[in-house]
Amino acid sequence: MSCAGDDLGVTSRERLLTALHGGTPDRVPVAPFGLGRLDPEGPVAAELIRRCDPFISVGVHPDPFLGANIPIEWKREPNALVQIMHIPGGDLVRRTEWNDATSAVTGHPFRTRADAERFLRAPYEPPVPDLAAWRRARDRLGDEGLVLVGLENPLCLPAAWFSPEEFCLAWAEAPDLVEALVRAAAERLAPYVDALCRAGVEGFRIVGGEYASVQLGPAAFRRLAIPYDRALVELMHRHGALAYYHNHGKVKGILPDLASIGMDALDPLEAPPWGDVADLGAARKAVDGRVCLVGNLDDMEVLERGNPEEAVRLGRERLRAAGRTGFILGGTASGTYGESAARAFMALARMAAEEASG
Repeated sequence: MSCAGDDLGVTSRERLLTALHGGTPDRVPVAPFGLGRLDPEGPVAAELIRRCDPFISVGVHPDPFLGANIPIEWKREPNALVQIMHIPGGDLVRRTEWNDATSAVTGHPFRTRADAERFLRAPYEPPVPDLAAWRRARDRLGDEGLVLVGLENPLCLPAAWFSPEEFCLAWAEAPDLVEALVRAAAERLAPYVDALCRAGVEGFRIVGGEYASVQLGPAAFRRLAIPYDRALVELMHRHGALAYYHNHGKVKGILPDLASIGMDALDPLEAPPWGDVADLGAARKAVDGRVCLVGNLDDMEVLERGNPEEAVRLGRERLRAAGRTGFILGGTASGTYGESAARAFMALARMAAEEASG
């Protein structure tokens, strides 16, 4: 199946894979990340998929950090879900609450550093990943985009199991404990990813680097993210799988460090004021052309404002700065955009086709 308006019959999947491998596709892919707030069964989502080149990220369960031998109890409340993990010495509890606008974790499993130490001592049995959701998404999307498995990097264990405040304090006061958690997570994640690759997963979207680069700083990023994420990417590459890396925030000063991880693609390269990547051409030079760049039009601040003409103008600037090789024009992967941004993505796809033919 080819993307609408594509005279050469190139599919979105082929277009994305060419760019991700550092090549020059028939036109620069225009890639919304997910379907945002669109009705996935509705006509706007269908048109977006048909005209653009979307990435769909699918989670895989169970949690590779927790292990298959830990009993879990769930309690549902009107606006909350409580997960109780029964480990030796006392339960770990995660509480998630929501309202009409958003959801958030309001209670984290590691209330104290003693909780984290007990977690490390608990017996661990590797879980078997369930790929049913990934298979459904892949079969449904076909060649009209690319399905990736969303994967938390090892840093996500301490960063998401402590509260943000306690995570930062733990790094300041007990850095060896934080790294012990990262190291344990890496050891547990490797066989899990190996199993996913052997089952046929062809691409991963790795999240979590920003917990260090934004919250802790460059030195922590180099210690807690780079070596462990590099090993993760090398494992994926041994199986021929793609590694797509997600890192919010100001990254201009650490782009060479990011590229040293060896990922195939990097997003979202946010422009000011939320990020500091004002020039995609300079970003390409900073990574020495080794990484496919994905971004950097803000889904909410630019694309959702309902001005497709302005979005196209900015998109054209981004495309000409980044070039047509190893570049994917996208948003900032908010996952919260609506119909206005969807229409802007479609207009950007038409512009990319015009640039390719002109």
